[in-house]
Amino acid sequence: MIKKAASIHDLSGVGRCSLTVIIPVLSVMGVEVCPVPTAILSTHTGGFGEVEMRDLTDYTLPALSHYKRLGMEFDCIYSGFLASVEQVDHCLEFFRTYPSAFKVVDPVMADNGKPYRTCGEELRRRMKDLAAAADVITPNTTEAAMLLGLDPGYMPSSHSDVKSMLSRLSSIGPKTVVITSVYTGTECYNAGYDSVTGKYWLVPFNRVSANYPGTGDIFAAVLTGALLDGDPLPLAMNRASAFLEYSIKTTYAMGTPTREGICFEKCLGFLSEDRSLYDYEVL
Repeated sequence: MIKKAASIHDLSGVGRCSLTVIIPVLSVMGVEVCPVPTAILSTHTGGFGEVEMRDLTDYTLPALSHYKRLGMEFDCIYSGFLASVEQVDHCLEFFRTYPSAFKVVDPVMADNGKPYRTCGEELRRRMKDLAAAADVITPNTTEAAMLLGLDPGYMPSSHSDVKSMLSRLSSIGPKTVVITSVYTGTECYNAGYDSVTGKYWLVPFNRVSANYPGTGDIFAAVLTGALLDGDPLPLAMNRASAFLEYSIKTTYAMGTPTREGICFEKCLGFLSEDRSLYDYEVL
């Protein structure tokens, strides 16, 4: 049976991020995506000048009410960028309405040591409440530090530092935590912790000298699809890391402007063929 995911994210018309990457990625992985847009933007907010944005806070709860009237069921509730503090409560209401659904929170707040200008202090504070109610969270290192009350610029310097962050984040509530884009000295990897098994994992990757928007969205989408497909955490992390590295290297070779995001369209066959590098390691 095809699994159905309510995907509570923004829709950016240009720039390959949020719902424009989540829908095709999860669809290729055999998941029906039911978008619940939190905002509509003409482009993403990095590199395209002044963006046209429409906040859809007044839409999310009425959409949920409609689904309840229909008796609609979801196998997964997957949230990302939120346009307002109220939308945290709306996501929590989705969680309460579908208690057996797999709950994934990508706490989109910040990157590269700085909060996004679209994410105010109160929204950043409330994101911790949403993370506490999730089964899985997928922060980058900046977001992980903020959820733990650390300086946004904090960077772990060793495996033990990363393991401490993972376990402390899990103690907030989520059973599974994956921190993306960990850089400790010469190492680059994605790190994960499964509190049920008590095991820590890492999947190394090679960087290119360019930063693309939407990478966190693609990683979290593939991870979600793999976990819904029954993959254990290290294989799901590996699948997400391998696809993202393949797509980034393809984009870098093509030389497209970074603001246009990752040219993942030509790489989607990687997911349908279920190829993986299987190079995860114990952290």
